[in-house]
Amino acid sequence: MENRKIEEMKKEREKWENSCLAPYMDRFGERDEMFETLSGIKVNRIYDPTDTAHIDYIRDINYPGQYPYTRGVYPTMYRGRLWTMRQFSGFGTAEDTNARWKLLLKEGQTGLSTAFDFPTLMGIDSDSPLADGEVGKVGVAVDTLKDFEILFDGIPLDRVSTSFTINPPAAVILAMYVAIGDMQGVPREQLRGTIQNDMLKEFHAQNTLVLPPEPSVKIITDIFEWGVENVPKFNLISISGYHIREAGSTAVQELAFTIADGMAYVEAAIERGIDIDRLAPQLSFFFNSHNNFFEEIAKFRAARRMWARIMREEYGAKDPRSWWLKFHTQTAGCSLTAQQPLNNIVRTTIQAMAAVLGGTQSLHTNSFDEAWALPSEEAVRVALRTQQIIAFESGIPDTIDPLAGSYYVEWLTDKMEKLAWNYIEQIRKMGEGSMLRGVLKGIEDGFFVKEISRAAAEYQRDVEEGRRTIVGVNRYTIEEKLNIPILKVDEEVQRKQIERLRRIKAERDDEAVKEALNWLRSAAENDENVMPAILQAVKVYATEGEIMGVLKEVYGTYRKPVII
Repeated sequence: MENRKIEEMKKEREKWENSCLAPYMDRFGERDEMFETLSGIKVNRIYDPTDTAHIDYIRDINYPGQYPYTRGVYPTMYRGRLWTMRQFSGFGTAEDTNARWKLLLKEGQTGLSTAFDFPTLMGIDSDSPLADGEVGKVGVAVDTLKDFEILFDGIPLDRVSTSFTINPPAAVILAMYVAIGDMQGVPREQLRGTIQNDMLKEFHAQNTLVLPPEPSVKIITDIFEWGVENVPKFNLISISGYHIREAGSTAVQELAFTIADGMAYVEAAIERGIDIDRLAPQLSFFFNSHNNFFEEIAKFRAARRMWARIMREEYGAKDPRSWWLKFHTQTAGCSLTAQQPLNNIVRTTIQAMAAVLGGTQSLHTNSFDEAWALPSEEAVRVALRTQQIIAFESGIPDTIDPLAGSYYVEWLTDKMEKLAWNYIEQIRKMGEGSMLRGVLKGIEDGFFVKEISRAAAEYQRDVEEGRRTIVGVNRYTIEEKLNIPILKVDEEVQRKQIERLRRIKAERDDEAVKEALNWLRSAAENDENVMPAILQAVKVYATEGEIMGVLKEVYGTYRKPVII
């Protein structure tokens, strides 16, 4: 906007404030509320062209499918194809989860997303004393390839993409998926899906920790190196801000720390000699969608713009597909309340709408009963129907990025990007110019944990002191009796899983297992790529715990320090 017009707008705004707003404020005032986002960004009363005058449409926003992709990575977005409806699910045995998956596919789900139990997440077998009482409880139990054979029974890998929320043992789970594809006769180059495989955020937030940070990054880079050659349609990592947000971060911290981790992984790949234009299309992201509607939309738009500029201008990627930030979104589990659980349907709907308006590629909507237990069939159906109603009844997907040009949304997108860059430059400085070294230094010094903890404490204090309203928790409370069905995992699950594991161990070729594990040990000790050895170990029915045990022997285990 021309300077003359900006000055004219400022005068018009001042005139409005004096002649219209001021008398009204004198009579009625405003609500006594915190007019700021969950990141603490002050929200002004109104926004007008003077707030966005510094933004150049072509340089900073542009059209969908064009750099810097603020409005979306595809020219047609949801007019071409709707986002993938990928409900996160898994519990009990492989048979239980297979049945739930088939129900969801029948109900219209368009992609699978796998929740694993805690022993599987930590790389230990179901018969370990450490697994007692946890088998099948928060996800499906997986010990050997046999569990994957049952898990994917009747599910063709050439027609369904599958996401796996797994981190320390991500290489093992990818190997199992590839092995199942081989058994089904699906060419490896046709396999589609995602492994989370993001260990850096585990050290920041989620804390499923096994190996130390440096060998963890080494194995992730092994997966990159092997994956670009063998499974070119598979997303080799899902760089996750979701768990950072669930741990209590602000939206700005989620954006900044996720982008910083992504940069660290790219630098690790470049150091390995991997062609960035081959790897980048196989990188994906995973974000949270929380309650502040416009802040979440702005976060997604800012993330796309930041990543495009980083990949093109900082890392020299030449292929436009390397500049795309493709992401999955899950609605905010930490926002769900045990009180008045049906209110969670409304929260989830608002969060899902923000994700769609922000241009997500796939979406999981939380179930209303998840503050109490794993979702029941009724609750998960309502969650899926929420997505379907947005897709087919709301009209939201009919036009691309409909909030583009909103003075508030464009100002907030720009503001969030600037605040995120402040964090990124701080992390880069800690690494003396290297994002990879900066992130590792931040883990060592407790930087990320301290920042997230501070934000979480501030938010909790605001809720407890009533400055932020949580409906049904600190305002509009009622006396209630829970009358929703609760899914409970039978204790018999653990016995059945251990029985199957013992049977597999008795029937497998022990010599072949020993040879495969020795190959893995040699590869790890000699700084070779471990993926071929892990794939062979999986195929001869070595257990996840045995494979991870070898890696722990070579690399050691990590104990998180106490950070004050």
